[in-house]
Amino acid sequence: MSALITRPNIADPDGFYARLLATHKGLSEGQSHALNARLVLILANHIGEAAALEAAMVLARDGA
Repeated sequence: MSALITRPNIADPDGFYARLLATHKGLSEGQSHALNARLVLILANHIGEAAALEAAMVLARDGA
């Protein structure tokens, strides 16, 4: 397993953030939470590596 990339790694972070916000526009809070959950599951499936996913969950939990 390679280490998680935790440094900035998105070519256009502002553009990505704007697109993410636009994706949530007009949704209720519940719909927005559901969208986030689906997005997490889609990206987790894309990554597919259990150790990387576990490391990401620990990192996210530690920052909560």
